[in-house]
Amino acid sequence: MDIREVPFPIFGGLYEQDDIDAVMKVVTAAADNGNFFPLPEEIDFQNMLAEHEGARRAVAVNSCGTALDCCMMALGIKEGDEMITTPLTFVCTAGAAVARGAKVVFADIDPVTMNIDPSEVRKKITERTKAIIGVHFSGLACDLDELDKISAETGIPVIYDAAHAVGAKYKGQPIGGRGLANCYSFQSNKNMTCLGEGGAVTSNDEEFIEKVRQLKTFGYVYSGPAPVVTSIGFNYRMTKAQCAVGMTQLAKIDRVVKARQERMTRMSELLADAREIILPAGHGPGHGSHLYVLRVNTDRVKFSQEEFSSHLKSNYKVGTTKHYEAVWNLPAFSELGYTDMGCPLAARACDQVFSAPISHRTSPEELEYIAWAMKQTIMDLA
Repeated sequence: MDIREVPFPIFGGLYEQDDIDAVMKVVTAAADNGNFFPLPEEIDFQNMLAEHEGARRAVAVNSCGTALDCCMMALGIKEGDEMITTPLTFVCTAGAAVARGAKVVFADIDPVTMNIDPSEVRKKITERTKAIIGVHFSGLACDLDELDKISAETGIPVIYDAAHAVGAKYKGQPIGGRGLANCYSFQSNKNMTCLGEGGAVTSNDEEFIEKVRQLKTFGYVYSGPAPVVTSIGFNYRMTKAQCAVGMTQLAKIDRVVKARQERMTRMSELLADAREIILPAGHGPGHGSHLYVLRVNTDRVKFSQEEFSSHLKSNYKVGTTKHYEAVWNLPAFSELGYTDMGCPLAARACDQVFSAPISHRTSPEELEYIAWAMKQTIMDLA
C-alpha cells in the first residue's frame, strides 16, 4: 500500500453554511445597533441543549474547565475537603478541586470501559469526601446507575465530566440529567465546537443550577426590581456569537456522532485480528465517539506505546496522540506530592493508550490505510 499522510485531527466540529449565517446575523445586528446585547441566543441555546441532553436546565459557560469550577464553587469545595475522580482524564477534572484547595483522591478504572470503577470509588470515600467526579472517557458513559446509587446512599454529590460526551446516551437515554450536574465542552477539537471554545452545565436541580448561573455572571441575581450581587462570581459567559453557533452545531451533533460511531466501529472490524492492540469498548449507538482510544497490548509485545506511535508516525505518516498521561504524573500534581494512590489498572492503561486519527471526516480509504499501517508497525517492531 502506498504511504499517505493521515495527521491527527485538531478540529472536531462540522462547520457548514448555517454556522456562517448564524455568525453573520449576530455581527450584522451588532453593526446596526452598536452592541452585542441583549443575549436572547444564550437563553435559546441553553434551552436547546437542556432538551437535547435530557436535563431540566442548562447554563452556558466559556469552557468545561469553568463549568467544573462553577460546580466546585457551588458545592462550597474548600481546603481540607476531598474529591474523588479518575486519574485517566484531562487535567481540569482534578484541577477544579485543587484550585479550591481540596485534595483529589484517585480511584481506579474499569479495564474494559476505561471509566472510573464505582467499586473503587466506594473504597476511597472518607468523612472528608465532598464530591465525586465521573468522566465519560472518550464519550462512553460511566456506570451511572452505580455512581448515582453511591450518591444516594452517602449523600455525596456526583458531578459528571461530559467533555467527551455531548450526544452520548446511557441505556438509551441522554446523560445530561444524571447526577447533580454534568459539565460539557465545546472546545475546538470536540464533536461540536462554539467558535473554538465553550462549555455548559446541565442539571435537574433548580437550586444548584441557579447557583452556577449566578457564579458565571459575577454573582448577579436578576429576580428583583434591579440586579443585585449576592455572591462573588466571575465572567464565565459564552458570547452571543458562540451561543448562536452553538444552536447550529447542536442541530447537527447527532449526525456528527453517528458518522464517528460508524467509522470507529469500522476501525474495530479492521483491527479485530491484531491481538497486539487492545480495542476500545464498542462505538455503536449511545457512544459519544469523541475519541478512538487504543492500547498497545504490552503483555504480547516487547515495544512500548511510545515506540509504536513514533514508528507509526515516522514510517507511515499516521499521527496519534495520547489521552491521557496519568494526572499524578503531571508536574503540577507530582510537585504537590500526588501519586497513583493504588490505581494499578489506570497506571497500566496510561502507559498503553494512544488515540487514532479518526473523525467524521475520515474516508473509508483512510481507515483502511490506518489499520494497515498499524499492522505493518507491529510487524516492523516485532
